[in-house]
Amino acid sequence: MDAFFFDKLPSTSQSTPKTRHETSQMNVSCPQMDPDEGLGTDHDSTNERSSSMTMSTDESQEHQISSRIDDIGKKVQDLVGKINDSRTMDQTIMDNFQDKLVEKVAEICGQMKEHMYTVYEENSHAMQATLQELTLVLESCSRLNTELHAVSQALAGLNRGLTLHRSTE
Repeated sequence: MDAFFFDKLPSTSQSTPKTRHETSQMNVSCPQMDPDEGLGTDHDSTNERSSSMTMSTDESQEHQISSRIDDIGKKVQDLVGKINDSRTMDQTIMDNFQDKLVEKVAEICGQMKEHMYTVYEENSHAMQATLQELTLVLESCSRLNTELHAVSQALAGLNRGLTLHRSTE
């Protein structure tokens, strides 16, 4: 099996796992000959036939294992792809949520400012009315103070006049 599909995985892992297929290829070899036995004997041809049948069976099993490993690799790739797609979708959802939240906060801040300015305006009108009323009261107080001062001087003059009149009598 080729290790190519592991290289395409968007993983944080830096190692590439060894596959059983690669190790099993190393175990399949030509039949070993005993150095004591001669070449071309009947015994050697029987060993070669059984060895070739064993190799054929080993190759078939190896092919099945390789096929299964390839299938597992493809499933892993699909799962990693789905996970990455899900993460991308989650990020998109969070970005949209953040944008909407910022928009909503800006909208609410705008409404609060408008309300604040409305309250300022209402308070300004109320303060203006109160200040006008206070101005009228202060003007009235000033006028009354002037009148009181005039009356006080008139009484003081009268008092002097009475005191002079009493002293002459």
